[in-house]
Amino acid sequence: MNTGAEAVETAIKCARRWGHRVKGIPDGRQQILVARGNFHGRTSTIIGFSSEPSYRDGFGPFCGGFRHFAYGDMDSIRAAATDDTCAVLIEPIRGEAGVLLPPPGFFAELRAWCTENKVLLIDDEVQAGLGRTGKWFAFEHEGIRPDALILGKALGAGLLPVSAFCADAAVMDVFTPNSHGSTFGGNALAAAVALEGLKVLEEEGLVERSAEMGAYLIARLRDVQAEARPLIRDVRGRGLWVGVDIEPSCATARDWSSGWRPAACCRRRRTKR
Repeated sequence: MNTGAEAVETAIKCARRWGHRVKGIPDGRQQILVARGNFHGRTSTIIGFSSEPSYRDGFGPFCGGFRHFAYGDMDSIRAAATDDTCAVLIEPIRGEAGVLLPPPGFFAELRAWCTENKVLLIDDEVQAGLGRTGKWFAFEHEGIRPDALILGKALGAGLLPVSAFCADAAVMDVFTPNSHGSTFGGNALAAAVALEGLKVLEEEGLVERSAEMGAYLIARLRDVQAEARPLIRDVRGRGLWVGVDIEPSCATARDWSSGWRPAACCRRRRTKR
């Protein structure tokens, strides 16, 4: 496909058709579980299941077929699921929400639950995939394999918009000739750029480099955090995908990025430490 959002839309179509044709859910009743605080794109379908009011404001009405759960909470997933649940669409690390990592063991438990209940586990790695977290794919940190994978951003090597929806034939074959398409999806130039970009990632060891430099970055940022409390509340991430959580009573991220300096109250507290 072309954009990350377009690949997510493809995943939604695939999950719904799989739910109907493979799982036997009556057409029109298929439901996909999504996390609160998710970010999967900005098409009208996708913002319809966003929990961010500013993304939805003025763009309704929205289509149904989605139920929310609390990220990292299996009890919440079980409560949201019904007999009509066909898929869980989830980010391995929540990026837009603040580079929030899943609790240990969550994805292993989710993988087992999806298998047991004949539910597709669809992993949206448009942001996380292709080396950003120090592994080729962020799901590798969790020791699991999803049923389907969504890629974008880095897939185009920073040159062209390229995205992909990836799955085994057992899932992908619900698409039949002329049941899905895209004017520029898979065009020759974009495909060549994507293949070359993947070669560069492999040949230059950039995934391993991300792991090495990410560990260094996180360690140094935590040193800064120790000297900057209460200004920096947390440093978290994997590989070179790192978030710095700023104490809102001191500043906002927008303040920080515009050349702001710590407020007097924060400087005084640092001195007392």
